[in-house]
Amino acid sequence: MPLSFLSDALSAELLQQSESVLDALRRAGAKLVTAESCTGGLVAALLTHHAGSSDVTEGGLVTYSNSMKHSVLGVRVETLQQFGAVSSETVQEMAAGALSIAQNATHSVSISGIAGPGGGSEEKPVGLVWFGTAVRGGALRSDYQIFQGDRTDVRSQAARYALALVARRLA
Repeated sequence: MPLSFLSDALSAELLQQSESVLDALRRAGAKLVTAESCTGGLVAALLTHHAGSSDVTEGGLVTYSNSMKHSVLGVRVETLQQFGAVSSETVQEMAAGALSIAQNATHSVSISGIAGPGGGSEEKPVGLVWFGTAVRGGALRSDYQIFQGDRTDVRSQAARYALALVARRLA
């Protein structure tokens, strides 16, 4: 069943990509947890769309507000004040926080960005999305992309990129 707010082609592509990530997690003997802001749980929804995904998907956390990022994931108030929610520092703390909550997870991915149509600035434009990945006992990494299009486009491109980052961390 396609995701109703995405085009059928994009929905099919994302579902195929998420199935590939699930297969890669299984091959690696890994479990994933997500910490999502601007994607609102889209990555977790893509993964859990597939029957049997619970063997490698630990869960997903949607922490849209700064107060939720702080209270649920442990993102420091100082980080949010100094760098903002859409920053390398914040997504790294989100990824680390997700791993600390999901004690059976071996990998995490975090996403925080500006999906639009408003909320952007010259320094942080609409379409800017930061990603964090963490591996238990390994390094935290962050990366960003600037996506074009409307809110749905930005969110779906961010989900696609997050899945690709997970696949790369597993390779």
